Formats: sequence, C-alpha cells, structure tokens
Amino acid sequence: MTISYNSSLQKATFFLTGFQGLEDLHGWISIPFCFIYLTRRNLGNCTILFIIKTEPSLHEPMYLFLSMLAVTDLGLSLCTLPTVLGIFWIGARDIGHDACFAQLFFIHCLSFLESSVLLSMAFDRFVAICRPLHYASILTNTVIGRIGLASLGRSVALIFPLPFMLKRFPYCGSPVLSHSYCLHQEVMKLACADIKANSVYGMFVIVSTVGIDSLLILFSYALILRTVLSIASRAERFKALNTCVSHICAVLLFYTPMIGLSVIHRFGKQGSHLVQVIMGFVYLLFPPLMNPIVYSVKTKQIRDRVTHAFCC
Repeated sequence: MTISYNSSLQKATFFLTGFQGLEDLHGWISIPFCFIYLTRRNLGNCTILFIIKTEPSLHEPMYLFLSMLAVTDLGLSLCTLPTVLGIFWIGARDIGHDACFAQLFFIHCLSFLESSVLLSMAFDRFVAICRPLHYASILTNTVIGRIGLASLGRSVALIFPLPFMLKRFPYCGSPVLSHSYCLHQEVMKLACADIKANSVYGMFVIVSTVGIDSLLILFSYALILRTVLSIASRAERFKALNTCVSHICAVLLFYTPMIGLSVIHRFGKQGSHLVQVIMGFVYLLFPPLMNPIVYSVKTKQIRDRVTHAFCC
C-alpha cells in the first residue's frame, strides 16, 4: 500500500508507518498491543513504584534506582503511545516537524537516561558485594539524588542539540518514516542536505552514552566476579551472584534490542521494512514490559508484596 501525500502538506509534515502492507489488520494488531502496552507495561511499572513507596524496608539504594528505571519506562510509554495508537485506531499517520523533533528528543533522552540508570544499578551491586561494610556510607540518599540528577543532565545535554540540528535542514522527496514514532537516524535521512555532521554527532552520542555505560557495566561485573570467586563458601558465592541476576537481565533486555536496531538502521539498508518495524517495537516495548516481571520474580520483597496484594 502506497502512502499518498500532497506537496503543501509535505513541507511541514512527516508520515509515520505502522505495519506497512498490513494496514487492514491494524485494528486487530492494536488489541494485543494495547493490552501489553497499557496493562502489563504501565501497570507493572506503577505497581513497582507503589510497592517501593509504601514498603519502608525497600527504601534502599537498589530499589531507589529501580524506581528511577520504572519512571523512565513510563516516560517512554507517554512519548510513543499517542502516535502508535493514532496509527492503529484512526489512521493518523501525519506528524508535524516540530512535534516529531520533540518526540525524538524525549525518546532518545529517556533511552540514554535508562542506560545511565542501569550503570548506576551496576555501581550499586559493585558496592554491595565488593565494599559491603561501606555500602550505607557510600550510597546515601544525597549521593543517589546526585547520581540521578547527573544522569538526567548528561542525557538532556547530549540530546538537546539534535532537534535544532534537524530543524535547520530542508526536507524534500518522500517524507515517510519507517516507524510509528520519530527517531533521529530516520528523520535525518529525509533531509535534502549534507547530514554528515548529524551522523557523526549521533555516533558520538551513542559511544559516549551506551558505549561507555556498557563498558563500565562489564568492568563492574568483572570486579564483582573476582570478589565472588574469592569467597570460600559456595552458598555465599551463589547468594551474592543471585542478587545480580535481575540487573543482568535488565541490561540484556535493554542493550540487545538497542544495538540490533542501530545495526539495522546503519547497515541493513536492503533489509525488510517489516523487520525494522518489529525491531523498533521490540526496542521500546519489550524492556519496559519485562523489567517489572524480572524484578517481581527475582526480588523476594517485591514478589511477596505483589503476592500478598493479589491474595488479599
């Protein structure tokens, strides 16, 4: 199915796509999508936040970082949900340039903020296992607040130039994007100008956030593993590693789709459009959906509170 547009609308509008070629099935696709998106994803993260807020025993650094992760996931839902449901329900494919630039700013900002939060959680596990006697004195509420503000400041500072770098371009030709929301790497390809500066800066942002964060996470777990292997008791080694399982799962859930989507956009130009769309939904839908489940299953305090709430 070809998306039609006129030249006057093209000047100020991008066109979003859902599952191209499956437009007649968008109504049916929206049913499981909305169920997962609204019920499992948002309800799961809200439940995590409510439990941590109301349970005094969970007012610890690890759970405060988990709250930051849940808030970030909810923010990503608010950024993407309106355009996705607009396409599925009423066929609203067009989005103004300014609205598109604002959306991509929040999507990328929150995505890189989530990377920073995962790095902070890795630091929390490092201190808890490698410096247990100094855990309370190192990770105070003041330090946690500063880490959160620094993570937010870094994300905003790095992503803030992107909308302005895109706004200066003229856009011509087909203004059709490959996803149901706006991403920097997609929008810049539609510009009728040299996009080398945007491409280089985009790579710089990825390396200075996701690249550095992932390396630091790997380094922290190398130190954790060295400390754990030095523990004489096998039961104590297992107990220490078990506290890291939830975080390791969250890291894999976040970085795997992000890296896959970046590789497809940069090197998979001849690939199937459907694969790009599916990877785009996996990138923004799957990690926030699974994080509450992983932490509810693997964290005893949260699991007990959830079980108690539903049993009562």
